[in-house]
Amino acid sequence: MTGAIRVRKRFWILAAVLAILAFSAGPAFCAGGGHGEEGTKGWIATDTYRVMNFGVLAVALVFLLRKPVKKALGARIEGIREQLQELEARKGEAEKQLAEYNEKLARLDQEAEQIVSNYIEQGKEAKARIIEEAKASAEKLEEQAKRAIEHEFKKAKEKLQAEVAEQSLAKAEELIQARITGDDQEKLVDEYLEKVVA
Repeated sequence: MTGAIRVRKRFWILAAVLAILAFSAGPAFCAGGGHGEEGTKGWIATDTYRVMNFGVLAVALVFLLRKPVKKALGARIEGIREQLQELEARKGEAEKQLAEYNEKLARLDQEAEQIVSNYIEQGKEAKARIIEEAKASAEKLEEQAKRAIEHEFKKAKEKLQAEVAEQSLAKAEELIQARITGDDQEKLVDEYLEKVVA
């Protein structure tokens, strides 16, 4: 049964109950008229007219207010239905957003772990690269130091040889001057001249 049919049935049942109450209430009130001196005895014509007026008024109200009440109730039902649909749609959107946010949070955790592992890996690579560069630099410095030492050693050796040769020449000259005689000098000059002429 739809909502409009249910409302219509209830409305007619209510109207019937009111009419029955109106018809039965008049005689019940009038039947106990012996309480006072001026009490009425039985049902009088004015009571019948009152009940008939009430019945006509109730029927008129039913016919007059049936469509506006039906429209108002229908509009209210439709408004509630639309609100429920809107709330369901909002609920669906909220659940969807919640699922998206949960997924983003899960991805953020994964991305954070990935970023940390990337930085750790980059740190290890940088450490290895720095160590390799330091080793290469140390080897170059060691090679340069060896070459510099060899060069200095060679220079010192040459200088020492020059000094030894110079001192040897000076010593030899002294010895020759001390041991050579005049005859030896003439003999050397003659030999030299012979070599030059030849």
